[in-house]
Amino acid sequence: MEYLDIVNDKDEVIGKAEYSEIYKNKLPHRIVHVLIFNSKGEIALQIRSKNKSFCPGFFSTSAGGHVQAGESHQQGALRELEEELGIKLPLSLIAKSEYLGKEQIHKFLSIYQAESEGPFKFNKYEVENMEFISLDKIKILLKTSDKFHPELRFILEKYYLSSATRIC
Repeated sequence: MEYLDIVNDKDEVIGKAEYSEIYKNKLPHRIVHVLIFNSKGEIALQIRSKNKSFCPGFFSTSAGGHVQAGESHQQGALRELEEELGIKLPLSLIAKSEYLGKEQIHKFLSIYQAESEGPFKFNKYEVENMEFISLDKIKILLKTSDKFHPELRFILEKYYLSSATRIC
């Protein structure tokens, strides 16, 4: 069973609950995302496995997922990177952001960035495929495809595609 920390509106841990209880009761919790850039400035986007219950076959961040109970944001990001892509990389924290998705669950996102050319040994249960994509192509895909995980869309639009806040 996977347990997640329940957090208050300041992202402070106030308890823990099973994953299913978190979503059933719409409890606030933590999520991490890692974006891997190559030397050309392209982002490695994963295509989520068709086995995933949420957004199967959608573009998602290079790696990401729930911060487990007792983990720091960075520990969660490093674990997800290794679980999904089979790699260890130094991470830079880019931003922390509150997120309220369509499911109306308050989430605290921590967005990390890393550099790598690959190769990646991804977990086929988690990741169908990976592809390095330029920001210009991502802009076009965001307009023409609905196959973007909502948190990826939020992160790209807020931190990478706006000229006022572009950080890469």
